[in-house]
Amino acid sequence: MTPERQLEVLELECSRMGAVSLDDVSADVPTMPDWTVEKLIRHVTFVHRMARSALAAPADGGMANVLAAVEKPERGPRVVDDYRESAALALDAYRLAPLDRAVPTWAGPGTADYWVRRQLHEIAVHRFDAQNGIHIRGGAEPDPLDPEGAADGVVEWAEDFLTRVPLEQLPQLAGRTVHVHTVDDTAMELFLDFGGGRVTVTHEHRKGDVALRGSAEDLMLAVWRRRPLDVLDVVGDRSVAEALYDGVRL
Repeated sequence: MTPERQLEVLELECSRMGAVSLDDVSADVPTMPDWTVEKLIRHVTFVHRMARSALAAPADGGMANVLAAVEKPERGPRVVDDYRESAALALDAYRLAPLDRAVPTWAGPGTADYWVRRQLHEIAVHRFDAQNGIHIRGGAEPDPLDPEGAADGVVEWAEDFLTRVPLEQLPQLAGRTVHVHTVDDTAMELFLDFGGGRVTVTHEHRKGDVALRGSAEDLMLAVWRRRPLDVLDVVGDRSVAEALYDGVRL
C-alpha cells in the first residue's frame, strides 16, 4: 500500500471520526474499558498533534522532545471541533512534507511516511471504537474498514509491533508457527515464526501450526482485540491461535 493511498484512506477515517456528534461523546467505549467517546476523541486529537510535531522535529531529537511540545486537548464542548482542526492541520502537514524527510518515530529515526501509516491505523481502529460505542447505545453500525487499509494494518501489527514482543512473554508460542491470510481480494499472507528469540514475519504461503483466515477487516480488528477470535476461521491447533490472541495485548 503506497503512502499516497494510505493518506487517502486516512483522510476518510479522519472525516468519519470528525462526524461524531457532541450528543454522542458521553457514550461508553466497550473496546476500551473505562473510556468514553469524549476521552477517545481527546486521545486521537493528541495523536494528530503529536504526529504533526514529529514531522517538524529533528530525526535524532527523540519522541520525548516531540511529546513535550504537544498541547493537550481540553475537555468540554469544543472537543469535536478541536479534533477536526487538529486532524485538518495534520493532513495538511502530511501533504506538504516530503515523505522521505528524516523525522523521529516510535521506532527511532525514520521518515515522514512512517507517520502517515501509523496515523491511518491508529485512527481507523479508534474510529471503529467510537462508532461501535455509539452503535451499542442505539446509533448506526460502524462504517466498514477500507479492505486494503485493513490488510496493511495487519502487516504493520505483525512487522512493527509483534516483532518487538520478547518471546519470554509468550511462552506458549515458543517454537510455534502461525499462517495469517485474508480471504478477500486483498490477498495478504503472513507467516509468523516464534522459533527464535523474537517472532520473525515473512510474506509467504506456508503451512503453520495454525492458520487464521478472514476478511482484512476481521483480521485487523481481531489482532487489535476489537473483535473476538471466533470471527476468524481457525484451522489447525486452536491453542496456538488462542495463545496469540490472549497473549499479545499491544
